[in-house]
Order: sequence, then C-alpha cells, then structure tokens
Amino acid sequence: MTETRVGLLGLGTIGTGVARLLIEHQDLLSGRLDKPLRLVRVCDRDEGRGGDLDLTGVDRSYDANEVIQADDIDIVIELIGGYEPARSFVATAIEHGKHVVTANKALIAKHGEELFAQAAEKGVAIGFEAAVGGGIPCLKALREGLAANAVQSVYGILNGTCNYILTKMENEGLAFDAVLAQAQELGYAEADPTFDIEGVDTAHKLAILAAMAFGSKIKFDEVFTEGISRITPDDIDSARELGYRIKLLGIAKPHDSAVEMRVHPTLVPLQAQIAQVSDSYNAVQVSGDYVEHTMYFGRGAGEKPTASAVVADVMDIARAMPDGIKYLPPPMGAPQAMRRDLLTWPMEEVESEYYLRLMVKDQPGVLAAVTRILGVNGISIEAFIQKERHQTQAVPVIVLTHAVREGDLRSAMDAIVELPTVEGEPLMLRIERFGA
Repeated sequence: MTETRVGLLGLGTIGTGVARLLIEHQDLLSGRLDKPLRLVRVCDRDEGRGGDLDLTGVDRSYDANEVIQADDIDIVIELIGGYEPARSFVATAIEHGKHVVTANKALIAKHGEELFAQAAEKGVAIGFEAAVGGGIPCLKALREGLAANAVQSVYGILNGTCNYILTKMENEGLAFDAVLAQAQELGYAEADPTFDIEGVDTAHKLAILAAMAFGSKIKFDEVFTEGISRITPDDIDSARELGYRIKLLGIAKPHDSAVEMRVHPTLVPLQAQIAQVSDSYNAVQVSGDYVEHTMYFGRGAGEKPTASAVVADVMDIARAMPDGIKYLPPPMGAPQAMRRDLLTWPMEEVESEYYLRLMVKDQPGVLAAVTRILGVNGISIEAFIQKERHQTQAVPVIVLTHAVREGDLRSAMDAIVELPTVEGEPLMLRIERFGA
C-alpha cells in the first residue's frame, strides 16, 4: 500500500487541532482509506506553539520551505492564515507538485483564481472545505451533492462572532459594545474585531460560495459589505415586535449574466429556519431548481470542527492518489475553462423590503414630510410606527417599506436626512422573506 505523507504549516489553534487529529486518529483514517496516512513534518516559527502535542516521529521545522520542498511530502496543509506569506507558500508547494489543503478563506477569496489555474496546470488538487463554514461540509454539498441543480439562491450566517453578538443582544438586551467586550473575553472575537463585525470575514466566504454556486470567478472585492456595529437593542426589539430577527447574512443570487452578492444585517422572519441559528453557530441555505431548499448547520469555527474539515479534504486527496486525482471534482465545481467572468449585480438594482429607523423631532408635520419624500420616490409604506420619546428628546420612528429598488430608496433617504426635523444618521436594513 502506498503511504500518503502530510506536511503541516502552522501550529496555531487550528493547526494544533489538525495535527492532533492526524496523530490520534491515524489508525482510523488509514483504515478508512485502506492505506497509511501519516503526518510527517510540521512547521511553525514559534517554538512554544503546539507544546502539548506528542510529535514523536514527526519532524519539526522552523522553515516552511523545508516542508514545501521535501521529497517525502505528498500533501501540504497551509494553516498560517492571511494573504502573505500564505499565498507564496501555497504557490511554491503547487510548483513542486504538492497537493494543497487550506482553511484560509482570505487566501482563496483573494488569490484563489490564480492558485486554481496553477494547480490545474500542475495536475495537483487544492482543497479548502474548511475555509467556509468551519466543520460544515457546505462546499462539498454545493460542489457535489447539488451538482445537478441550477442554484437559485445562497443565504449564509457565516460568522460566529457576529451571530453570538446578535444573539446576546437579543437575549439579554445589552448594547453592541458591551457584548463585543464579552465576546473578546471569551475568545469569540479578536482583539481587533474589524474583519468580523464589519462583515469582511463573511464577504470572503460569500465570494467563494457565490462563485461555486453560479460557475463564476471569485470577486471578493465586489461584494457589497455592511457590518453590525450600528445595530442597537431597540432595533432588535422593534424587529421582534414586527415578527423578525436580525442576522448578519451573506446573500447571493443569479441575474442572467450577473451575480448579486451582498453582506449586511438582515431582518428575517422569526419562523424561518435560518432565524433559529443562534450563538456562534453557522448555517448555509442553498436553494436549487430541483432540490428546492437545503440547509447546512454546525460550528463555523474552532479547533475541532475546522480540523475535521481540513482532514476530510486530506482524505479525499489521499483516496484519489496517485492516479485518480483527475477524477476529483474541480475545486470550484466546474472546469476552469467553463467558469465565466460574470458581472456583479449593482446594489442600486437590488429589490428588497426595508426597515428604516429615523430619529425625528417631536413636531407637527414631521411624519407627513417623510411620507411625502418616500411617495415622490415611488416607495410604498407597509408600516409606520412611532416609538416612545428618546432620552435625547428625539422620537424614534420605524418605517417598513414594500419591495423597492435600492437606488430609489437611497435617493429618498438622501432627501430625508436633509430635513431639519431629522437627527443623526438613519438606519436602513433589508428584509428577506425566503419566498414566504
């Protein structure tokens, strides 16, 4: 039996989990593959990392090139994170004929296209299941299980930090800053949480999902992105009173020769499946023309769930070696030559219902002025709710609109903020009903 030999770059939280899994389950994994699978080399510049691992029989290096270029390595696992030096290491590994597995969503979202092309030219595989949804096998489901479907939509709660924060704000009535501080103390949020709370992490993942779903090129830089930092407990309470829950969603839909990609806080009906996803859990909902609606749920991050997805990719590649790599599905589900460079659907053309929160002076004629501007712009109102007077003497007003083109609503909002009776910056949230 031909042994499959693995080299690992990075012994952080995920790397340590992957190494532990490969070592502790070596017999289990080898038995399922019907051939030996062995961790041969690991690399991390920090001597203290992975200190509790029993690396007996595993060579430890402090130079990534010693792993990447080693003759006794078949598969390189990259768990360094970020753009560089991860991109250079992965490119070098492919150049030396190594198969690659990574959990690096930023790398795939930004440099995936060039790496896929290089891997195809060299005849090697590149796996990245763990880059989206942690331990949830959502990419495999989309790439393989739903391959016969024309995908109609993708919705995802793709960031556990944001979902944890919104859940705590709803359950405990706490302000965003207070819950963020708790999340940082518990290790759910980084010291600099910008990538999470401003939606960038979700945008990385959505760009990958959208490209796979619709056979397009990955265009992370064109994903419309808004974060959750302006959401207040009052917004969460108002949404619940109206029958909704606020979630940070990644949303992708096809439009003939374009793809709609957007990340933002979204009102979803309380009865919707995705509204039930709480705490730090993730979920991906994919709808296809034949399969209808499917949902994939689980831990979207963490040492063990992510390690599970990484090692599953390693096993897929090992099972196909040495001669069956060409029979593995292409990394994005379609051959490189068949994937299209589709346009990105402009946000101005997106149609949605909206939740608007305005802070207005408690004076006669204020509501009439707001409704007049909405009417001039062709925006129909579903509900108009005036809340109790705010501590600043301004009155919160909640407006729900019927479906409208976003460009028209933005024009209306530009005019509304110029009213002398409107204070501060209004909040504009989109509503998704999931076909209800």
